[in-house]
Amino acid sequence: MKSLLRSMAWPVVCGVLLALVIMQQFPEWLGLPAHDIVLREVSETRSNMGLVSYASGVERAAPAVVNIYTSKQIASSSPTNFDNPSVRDYADSLPNPERRQSSLGSAVILNSEGYLLTNNHVIAGSDEILVALQDGREALASLIGTDPETDLAVLKIDLPDLPAVTIDSRDQQRIGDVVMAIGNPFGLGQTVTMGIISATGRNQLGLNTYEDFIQTDAAINQGNSGGALVDAQGNLIGINTAIFSQAGSAQGIGFAIPAKLAVEVMQAIIQHGRVIRGWLGVEVQPLTPELAESFGLDISQGIVVASLYRNGPAWNAGLLPGDVILKIDDQAATSGRQAMNQVARAKPSDRIKLSVLRNGEQMSFSAEVGVRPSFRAAN
Repeated sequence: MKSLLRSMAWPVVCGVLLALVIMQQFPEWLGLPAHDIVLREVSETRSNMGLVSYASGVERAAPAVVNIYTSKQIASSSPTNFDNPSVRDYADSLPNPERRQSSLGSAVILNSEGYLLTNNHVIAGSDEILVALQDGREALASLIGTDPETDLAVLKIDLPDLPAVTIDSRDQQRIGDVVMAIGNPFGLGQTVTMGIISATGRNQLGLNTYEDFIQTDAAINQGNSGGALVDAQGNLIGINTAIFSQAGSAQGIGFAIPAKLAVEVMQAIIQHGRVIRGWLGVEVQPLTPELAESFGLDISQGIVVASLYRNGPAWNAGLLPGDVILKIDDQAATSGRQAMNQVARAKPSDRIKLSVLRNGEQMSFSAEVGVRPSFRAAN
């Protein structure tokens, strides 16, 4: 009997093991429901999933980011202190001594010919602009031109073998993209901070006339103005310009001018000495629901002509205060800023078509674009 049990043990064990394997791997053979677990496997290698270090991008961009030191001569506003009582009586009639005021900022070398972009507020009113490169070289810069309405300025230095930044002007940045700010905060020297793009197309901040900012949480401090905002590969995507702060320090909200806009301004300044923008000569306001109701209109989109410049392009075309501009060259007029930017991109002497609602009747006008006057004097 024992020998019989021994002879049957191995076949039984093998059968049980085989049944377990079939139940585990092929349950449908036994009429049992399948219990496959679907897992998402990584389809990319680790090297393509993201950067562990941004050193390569920094090495690529940093040599083209320079420190700027400016100075200007100003008259002292405080009277000179005289220890001698006999002289002190005549102090009010003596001229105040002059002194030099210094400030700092950053700039970016755009090409090997020595053209640099920075912010207008960095160099405004300066007598002398000293540029310090990462490789230790220094040079005095000449001012080619400024555009206060975008807060940009173009400088030039004459040095051999200048490094130039690579520019990504496709204007395709996405919220969440990794970016780095390179500049000269507090005069410490070249510094790199990292963050992400928090928003794009920021405007109505009251900083410039033409606003289309990239918002980032990369730390931007005093001295970073005019420096580079670059992507993870070290390509220039913006010129750092301002911070939002209630205490005067970085709070994770910084703004940069997109590279596409900055390069367009630079090229215009180099070619013409200034930026030539189209102009219609109208002051507009948004068409609010309350305003539409007061006009007896059943539309919700458009801009209202509040006033016109006498003998300006819109005046000569026949527009009147109270007209509602619906479209400009078949593009919906959604806001005054959008309309201003659209007209500014048009070339002077071009004609644009305006679709207007007047007293409930839709009308069309053709206006010849004029040259936008400079409403903000350069500092």
